[in-house]
Amino acid sequence: MRQLVIDSASEACSVALLEGADVVDYRHEVIGRGHAERLVPLIAELIDGGKADAIVVGCGPGSFAGVRIGVAAARGLALGWQVPVRGFSTLALVAASAAEAIAAAGGALVVMEGGHGQWFVQPFAADLSPRAELRSLLPDEAAALTDELVVGNRAEPLVARRGTGGALAMLPDARAFWRLPPAALLDQPSPIYGRAPDARPMALT
Repeated sequence: MRQLVIDSASEACSVALLEGADVVDYRHEVIGRGHAERLVPLIAELIDGGKADAIVVGCGPGSFAGVRIGVAAARGLALGWQVPVRGFSTLALVAASAAEAIAAAGGALVVMEGGHGQWFVQPFAADLSPRAELRSLLPDEAAALTDELVVGNRAEPLVARRGTGGALAMLPDARAFWRLPPAALLDQPSPIYGRAPDARPMALT
């Protein structure tokens, strides 16, 4: 079965066509901003326009806009192609992208930019299963966590802040999706924001 994998929750815009562990085609661009303009054309550049038997999409946490763009694109394509769509955590994909290093270390802490001065953190075991829930922490709080190996786009700042451990700078890569354990898949893809929304609804009077 051919799967289209999409993740646009970080500064990377990453898409891949996979058949099992085999990469049929992929595009991976670090663009920072502009996912809304680049994601769908990137998918269209894939073999057969990215057409697949199923779609899986990174649901975050990460960039608020990037997460929503990825999920919306996946849902739209699934509707148009009449194929199933499922989701996964972007932090899990970051772990999968560093699977060999995490296996060798016996586990790792994934640390990604969370916005508003906070970092998203989640520890993963050697088999890429989560060891605790996702949290959004201030950098000093994140630096108090003791995992020896730290992976993600804030790995180097965290290790520098606490002065110990190994850092592996890493962004989510769609090609690594096949490494995720089955339990990582979400049946109903919807954004994972990782922290409370900035805006609150006004109280009715």
